[in-house]
Amino acid sequence: MHILTFDIGGTSIKYGVLDRAGNIYEKGKFKTPNYNIDALISGIAEVKNSYKDKYEFEGIAMSCPGAVDDVSGVIGGASAVPCIHGFDIKKKIKEATGLSNIRMDNDANCAALAEVWIGAARDNKDVLFVILGSGVGGAVIKNKRIHKGANLHGGEFGYMIVSEDYTTLSTVATPVHMANSYARIKGISEGSVDGEQVFKLAQSGDEVALQEIKKFYRNIAIGIYNIQYVYDPEVIIIGGGISVREDLLQNIEAAMDELMKTVSIAKVRPTIRKCKYSIKE
Repeated sequence: MHILTFDIGGTSIKYGVLDRAGNIYEKGKFKTPNYNIDALISGIAEVKNSYKDKYEFEGIAMSCPGAVDDVSGVIGGASAVPCIHGFDIKKKIKEATGLSNIRMDNDANCAALAEVWIGAARDNKDVLFVILGSGVGGAVIKNKRIHKGANLHGGEFGYMIVSEDYTTLSTVATPVHMANSYARIKGISEGSVDGEQVFKLAQSGDEVALQEIKKFYRNIAIGIYNIQYVYDPEVIIIGGGISVREDLLQNIEAAMDELMKTVSIAKVRPTIRKCKYSIKE
């Protein structure tokens, strides 16, 4: 028996055929019909039907953006795929595919579970997973199980206030913010440079780029420090597009060195690792 899997993203819907050991037999993707739920459901059914003569499926597992309620089948909140929110999507998928066993969870939770299952935190039970992308998100793992919270907002670290003027972590600890801050200082339009370009400019000696990158890593370190002392996990895993950078941990650790020296009362230093399964996997 195999499992048909889907990852619903704002640009594409990725899919695969896996077994319970995590082996991948097939994979592919199709363009996300962001505002057309019928087209999205049809796409899922077409993928299932394309494999019907090759595999016997025990069910479908789905990774979705938003506040995912696997019991009711309703995805709350908002995302780059508006058509999936506010109704029982599991019911529609069951009707379209003929498969009754449909399970789904938030995309950050799914990524975190992969890391504690066969990834960077496979030997740990209590883990925090931090995703650095256009915002800051993540997941809380207790005894290798997701803690979703009373309002399905467990792991939404980006809402954390990190300054006296109520600035949140998501507005100061992302490559997007770093690039926009660089643009403002340089007097150019926001969006004219991205995070990757700022990193390249720093390599060429651009002082503003170097300063903004230092602030970026300091803010990440502050966020990690705060969640360490809230939950006291064994390890904090970093994911998201930034995780592909070879110097990521080195720079976060350097910022953490400075923080730990400044906050003399702090005795527990966070253990930080990069995720095994990056956005490019």
